[in-house]
Amino acid sequence: MLTQIKGLHHVTSVASSARGNNAFFTDVLGLRRVKTTVNFDAPDVYHLYYGDEAGTPGSVMTYFPFPNTARGKKGVGEIGRTAFSVPKGTLQAWADRLAALDTKNMSQDTRFGEDRLLFDGPDGDSFALIGVKDDNRIPWTGNGVASNIAIRGFHSTDMRLSDAAASTELLTFMGYEQIDRTDNITRFAVPGGNEANVIDIETLSAAPSDQGAGSVHHIAFAVDNRARQLEVREALLDTGYQVTPVINRDYFWAIYFRAPGGVLFEIATNEPGFNVDEDTAHLGEALRLPSQHEHLREKLERSLEPLA
Repeated sequence: MLTQIKGLHHVTSVASSARGNNAFFTDVLGLRRVKTTVNFDAPDVYHLYYGDEAGTPGSVMTYFPFPNTARGKKGVGEIGRTAFSVPKGTLQAWADRLAALDTKNMSQDTRFGEDRLLFDGPDGDSFALIGVKDDNRIPWTGNGVASNIAIRGFHSTDMRLSDAAASTELLTFMGYEQIDRTDNITRFAVPGGNEANVIDIETLSAAPSDQGAGSVHHIAFAVDNRARQLEVREALLDTGYQVTPVINRDYFWAIYFRAPGGVLFEIATNEPGFNVDEDTAHLGEALRLPSQHEHLREKLERSLEPLA
């Protein structure tokens, strides 16, 4: 069993509008845009990162906004919902805020004793705010959401699968332990991990998902550094998984592999961080380009959709 993985690093999804996506995460949810860059493989498309002040691993939601892309189809073989942690007792304040900002498909429920506020993002993305006691992570408040209610970071993600057995085995190998179960939902967590260390597996009978706007592209798990990442990569290869070589993503190093249920997994390093090319006070303000795409700057600055 691996001990290097600490929980979530980031979650990456697909959007249909960069401007609408930016407005939702900064103006509605109050997160900070900590990096404005482009997709390494499709530089005519943004890669936008949102999180706390510094983009701490476990707080960062990222998006590829492909203009006017069709919505994804929900089903099995995907991350069905991404949940953020907020202070316990603040869900009504959030419900009032989200309702005033015309947020869609809001409802409330309880899972494993935790109160949840469910809602959709602008592309039908499924989100939840979960009231958590004693989450001491420091929130970003620069976009006007008060510190006593602001998002602390991720709480968990839901994997929607037709069969949980192989993914349960994988998560267990990655250091997760089953901590609860009810009906068709099983909860796993990394003991002693970061505060974004929960994965829920929901098993159901449904057609396979079809990725598009509003779909999660992949989830990334955090390791401290490149040495720990190489240990994880070797262990996964020895277990039979097809794992990519290590890829430099400028703000972290990444490896990727496909989980048995179809979800794309990434293992990302906590180093070097988002302030490697910008001062923390000015994260996300300027368009940063991977070195191999710097020659496209003039063209991209003309063609990329303005964010405001």
